[in-house]
This record gives sequence, structure tokens and C-alpha cells, in this order.
Amino acid sequence: MTQVLQVTTTLDDRAAAERLARTLVEERFAACAQVAGPVTSAYWWKHKVTTATEWYCHIKTTKDHFPALRERIVALHSAEVPEIIALPVFGGHAEYLQWVNDEVGGEPAP
Repeated sequence: MTQVLQVTTTLDDRAAAERLARTLVEERFAACAQVAGPVTSAYWWKHKVTTATEWYCHIKTTKDHFPALRERIVALHSAEVPEIIALPVFGGHAEYLQWVNDEVGGEPAP
């Protein structure tokens, strides 16, 4: 079993976040993805502090599939520099972690 990762990205539109989540699952880059928000973010961008309303997309995948997932997020994302952060899952329910492994990389949804 390969290591499970939780990947996080943010989007500026709820519908876009939901589309991204569904696409990544349908295309088998992820076993599941959850959309949460809105949240207010403050960050440096182009030499000034910016605030924005964003939605999180939390994506469950495997370490082996992360490079392809990252590239797919970049291709689908509207941001010039999208946030993409991958965190290793060090523990959890063994059956759930196995399920993530089993579902990622299978046949895409019809």
C-alpha cells in the first residue's frame, strides 16, 4: 500500500471548487474530495497584501499519484499560482486508507 496524502487547494468560487473536486474524483486522480468554506484569506500578492474569499478543496490521493494530480490541478485551476499543498497521512483507519489506495488510478468514470 502506498502512502495516502491529503492535498489542499483553494479556489475563489464555490462552483469552481465543486467542479474541480468532482473532476479529480471522476478522472481517478483522487478517491474523494471535499469542498469547505467560505474562508477569508489574507496573503501577499504582487507586492501588496490582498484579501479574498476562498473555498478549500481537500483531496485524498496517494503519493504515487500526486505528481499527476498536481499537474491536473494546475491545468484546471484559474489562479496564476494555485495553492497546492500535500500532507502525508501518518495514521488513520486502515480500511479507509486501503480504500483510498484502491480507488485512485482506476478506470475513469464513464
